Amino acid sequence: MQLARLRHTFIGRRIVLPLLELLRQGVTPEKVAAAIAIGAILGVFPVLGSTTILCATAAAVFRLNLPLIQIVNTVVYPLQLILLIPMLQLGQRLFGQPPLPITLPRVFDMIRASVWNTIATLGAATGRAVIVWLCLSWIAALAIYFAAVTPLRILKRRRE
Repeated sequence: MQLARLRHTFIGRRIVLPLLELLRQGVTPEKVAAAIAIGAILGVFPVLGSTTILCATAAAVFRLNLPLIQIVNTVVYPLQLILLIPMLQLGQRLFGQPPLPITLPRVFDMIRASVWNTIATLGAATGRAVIVWLCLSWIAALAIYFAAVTPLRILKRRRE
């Protein structure tokens, strides 16, 4: 697809052209793919309200593009909400605990009523969900990285 045509599509304006700009600035396809993978994986971390700090820390530690990793974090936020209850329940099951009688709206109601009470009530279950996330996240991160790096290498070659 030609550059002029990309300017007229949503995906072109919001995804492809910004990635091309990063590649033009000398950011390697590997670093961009790593930022995408880490932003996506940290963005679904099963502790609400923690992902922005986690992504900023990862960007600093691994010298990744901070705006890109935070954009990916923001884009996957709905996925974090979708996966929260299944990760909590999988953690319960993995550790032989009874399923939680909980829904996402109920979690938000609990948080609105009392953040500290929510932490006390769901703390152990959240810890188990984090262990589930740790077990699955590295596989997903590798899959996302390898799915992103090849197209980014192709884009870079086309732009050179």
